[in-house]
Amino acid sequence: MKETIQANIGSIAFTLDRDAYDTLKEYLDAVRDRLPEHDTETLDDIERHFAEIFGERIASPMQVVSLETVNEAIKRMGRPADFGDGPADARTRNPAPHEILRPLRRTVADRSIAGVCGGLARFFGTDPTLVRIITLLLFLFGGLSLWVYILLWIIVPEESPRIATNKKH
Repeated sequence: MKETIQANIGSIAFTLDRDAYDTLKEYLDAVRDRLPEHDTETLDDIERHFAEIFGERIASPMQVVSLETVNEAIKRMGRPADFGDGPADARTRNPAPHEILRPLRRTVADRSIAGVCGGLARFFGTDPTLVRIITLLLFLFGGLSLWVYILLWIIVPEESPRIATNKKH
């Protein structure tokens, strides 16, 4: 015998197994943690979508929503990570400067030749134009060989296009 719980999901009353209720509550709490505090509309939409999915699967209002039904609905909805940046406490916490890891990558969006200077500028937190001017001066006055630039072009990996589009916004 399983314990059942009455729950209002998307303004519709459902009866859920205890396991199904706990799983759904855990999922919705994880989504809520990833959304901005003032964004209640998205969570309401998600709940309404769960209600639609449960309505499709449950033949009568007397039927109980099982853990299997909740898991299938979660699979259709996606992971909580798909709904936001991360837990609110992780977004508000300011890491110490030594905790910020900026990998050296050649830029895709801010490149003139191979993205090496743009990547170096992003790595050091400076203006790419300044890095390009310094690199040009080093080329002209023999402080930096063209071979070093080509070597960096080969060795330093290119950032993924997804990261490049996120940094533009």
